[in-house]
Amino acid sequence: MAYVTDITYICTGAGWVYLAIVLDLFARKVVGWPMAPSMPAELVCNALHGHPRQPCLGLVVHSDRGSQYASALYQELLDEHGFVCSMSRKGNCCDTQSIMVGSAIAERFFLNLKTERVW
Repeated sequence: MAYVTDITYICTGAGWVYLAIVLDLFARKVVGWPMAPSMPAELVCNALHGHPRQPCLGLVVHSDRGSQYASALYQELLDEHGFVCSMSRKGNCCDTQSIMVGSAIAERFFLNLKTERVW
């Protein structure tokens, strides 16, 4: 079982909002989706807390190397739940095939969301 998480921005009538998502790669479902006017580490932590499913110990959580995902707050949350952090090495976005697949799924979700609902 694996999750992938990412952040995008969306222009609304009230200004820009940032949307963090957590996708269950097995079920291909969004399991966390908080929004906020900024991108603090709490945004991605809330995305991970928001899932209705109870993931098992050892769950692999893929992300990019953004400051939110590298933050102590986020890393402590992963450790607290027994999740495994998966990031590519610095400057190497194609480090592992699983990262590429997970990132591609998240980016495709954002493209569909923006094309069908936002734009």
